[in-house]
Amino acid sequence: MIGHSPAQVQSTSERVGRTVALLSRRGFAVGPDRLAALCLGGAISEGDVRWAVAASSDLTLEHGLVLMRSDSVRAGEIASRAAAHGSDAPHYLAMTVRFVHMLVSFAPFIRSVSIAGSLASGGFRASDDVDLNLIVDDGHRHLAYVAVNVLGLLHALRHRSKPVDDLTRRPLAPRLMTANLILEGSQCHPLLRQDEDMAFEMAMSQPVYGLEVFDELVESNPALLDHFPQLGYRSPALVIGAASRLRLPTWIFPSVLDRAARRVGAAAWHYMQWTRRGRPDALARVAYVRATMRPYSLFDEPDAT
Repeated sequence: MIGHSPAQVQSTSERVGRTVALLSRRGFAVGPDRLAALCLGGAISEGDVRWAVAASSDLTLEHGLVLMRSDSVRAGEIASRAAAHGSDAPHYLAMTVRFVHMLVSFAPFIRSVSIAGSLASGGFRASDDVDLNLIVDDGHRHLAYVAVNVLGLLHALRHRSKPVDDLTRRPLAPRLMTANLILEGSQCHPLLRQDEDMAFEMAMSQPVYGLEVFDELVESNPALLDHFPQLGYRSPALVIGAASRLRLPTWIFPSVLDRAARRVGAAAWHYMQWTRRGRPDALARVAYVRATMRPYSLFDEPDAT
């Protein structure tokens, strides 16, 4: 259930099961070793994971991945994603770091960028897009959305040969760089949502820019650490330094522009949903992702249409 309230997890088996369920809702699965490291409530041993799977009627180990038994029918697809990640992810990680450097140079109101979604979770394949989580200055959420999409479209024009699926197919160029979650600074201190789903979103993300801003979010929301203590240990391996000296000044983007950006962004978003009108699976996936982001999803406001 999305938005599950923080709860005491009494057993290792329950922790493993709930972690697998979190991954399952996102369409991913991982092997026992990685599941042990990212387990709800803190890291455990691989042996504990294997014991929990053997003792559970709801879990199974197939293709080297820990799955919900209800996911067995799509075990092959999930395993294919996990296998593709090893070959496809490195190229797209390097590409994303370059894109983020360009993005924060153009949009100085963006204070932190993290890689999220399949590229962070271990189920990325070349037909996917890259999901980004952003923390921005107050009054700049929609400006950030427009910036990601405009620069993302220009960037994607150079990658028109990229494989696509129903979610990433677009008329002019493939969907490549995507704003997944955009938070204003004041929304982070504290977050309205500190449930295990939001904690998992943060725990699985990989900060690329503004690590100190991301760390401040974690420090302001200690309940996130109750769910995933791993959030307190972030690898700086992909983090880039300060943006280029060619970075535009912040005063060029006053918050008064955000309302116009909201209308532009909403029009573009609704157009994209219209292009998917004949693809119910793609629409359902978009609806699910938006539900996981509430109350932070954009374009839920009545006047945004």
